[in-house]
Amino acid sequence: MSRESKIKSREQVTRANATLTGALDSRPSTLVRYAGIYAALWKNSITREMAFKSNFILWIIVEVLWFGLQLSFIGVIYLHTDNIGTWTKWQVVLLVGASHFIQQIFQAFFLVNCTNLSELVRTGKLDFLMLLPINTRFVISLRQVDLGAFVNAGIAVGIMAYSLHQIPFVPGFAQIGGFLVLCVAGILIHYSLMFLLATISFWTVRAQGIVWGYYSMFNIARMPDEAFQRGVFKAVFTFIVPVLLVSNVPVRMLVNKMDSLVPLLVLLAMSVVCFVVSELGWRASLRRYTS
Repeated sequence: MSRESKIKSREQVTRANATLTGALDSRPSTLVRYAGIYAALWKNSITREMAFKSNFILWIIVEVLWFGLQLSFIGVIYLHTDNIGTWTKWQVVLLVGASHFIQQIFQAFFLVNCTNLSELVRTGKLDFLMLLPINTRFVISLRQVDLGAFVNAGIAVGIMAYSLHQIPFVPGFAQIGGFLVLCVAGILIHYSLMFLLATISFWTVRAQGIVWGYYSMFNIARMPDEAFQRGVFKAVFTFIVPVLLVSNVPVRMLVNKMDSLVPLLVLLAMSVVCFVVSELGWRASLRRYTS
């Protein structure tokens, strides 16, 4: 081969490599790809909700009535006392509002998806999701979005703002930011534990009862942690099923009732631990799955 031919061949290889590199660089990143997939899931959820407008509105009304009942319960309690531990009436109303906010955001993104996992296992529809070229847990966890829950979360924010006005207390930007970060940690705990319980369906086929049983424990998060004396109950719902931390710690941050950083660190640590445990449980469940 002549020298000119070798040079021409090298130039062709160089151009081919450059073309390939450009093509790889033009591919969307993993983050952009998953964002596009999630946007499509949102679109499908909106279409589904708008197809059943009456059901959409009815569930909002039901949640508002339930929220009002919780607030009425707090009002009855404070007819007979001025404080629960160090918590005043409006601080507890703020706690109930924050708990409802966290619950509704969790419900918006994860509740329906977690409860549907056992049905996917029972019917074999999980096979189709596992064949998709994306993370299976991602698509199972975020397939549907409950849009009505965002409306209820907005109502909870309104109650929280009114409670802060009644206390009265005006939180700073750092406190609001810390509150939101801790709310995310609380939502992660709820999601991780409910998803872990849902994976029991790989062994029992149906697990809705267990999943909804955990959902009923959300009511514990609405109560001040100081309402419970130190003992087995408080230890279990702080370190094993940490629902007492989920609302109490963010509200303490918001109204500057944080005596130490220990509860904050415990909440953050428990959110990581719960997610890791749920991921290990999910992988063990997949190894058992036989379609």
